[in-house]
Amino acid sequence: MRIILSRKGFDSAAGKAASPIIGGRPISMPIPASKNSRTTYADLGLGEVVTRITKGRMTGTNLCHHDPMFAHDECIFGQMGAAQSHLARNDVGLGDLFLFFGLFADEYTGERHHRLFGYLRVSAMCEVACLSEAEHDELRGLHHPHVLGERSVRDMIYRGEGQCAARAHPALRLTRPGGPLSTWLVPAWLESRGLTYHGKAARWTTPGELAAVARGQEFVCDIGDDPVAHTWAEGVVRMICA
Repeated sequence: MRIILSRKGFDSAAGKAASPIIGGRPISMPIPASKNSRTTYADLGLGEVVTRITKGRMTGTNLCHHDPMFAHDECIFGQMGAAQSHLARNDVGLGDLFLFFGLFADEYTGERHHRLFGYLRVSAMCEVACLSEAEHDELRGLHHPHVLGERSVRDMIYRGEGQCAARAHPALRLTRPGGPLSTWLVPAWLESRGLTYHGKAARWTTPGELAAVARGQEFVCDIGDDPVAHTWAEGVVRMICA
């Protein structure tokens, strides 16, 4: 099995702000869109939120890239281009687990930090170009951005069981308390199993800590049948679902 740490939502480049935590719940803000979208922030009930956190640079009328989508305990996620090529090269597929993370601001202190906020356990996947007419119509009905407009030939839809976290559980936080932002606390087995884009020894100088790369969307770890890693992954899913 593979675990994919998948970066999503607002950050210092896309949106130029951190996603908020409201009433103890992390709200991952979809990144802005200029095309291939029919969904506004207001459509998602996030109009006032996006206006507040961007100090008026964006409002509820702005289009957003609503992906991944979560509904009825299912997640639908599209990936394309170089990021999808990276997933394909690392044989990401059925049975693998996406753990979505993003940049958030502490509800009380405003401290920016990375945290896990959702998951997708892949049970189906299909290139957009190969979707059946019924599947295509379903996704168009949901206004999924990966079936709107002209898209890359390397464009994949992943689906399966998935949820967003209902609360900002302390154990879902990645950034070390006190920072810096990209210094993460991680399970000890992660270094030995390997994480794509993080192969340099200089990123693992302190046991249990990782100097995460500043950019990049999909970081893949093949955990195989490692029982400790599987236990950790299932614990994360339980916390997200709690």
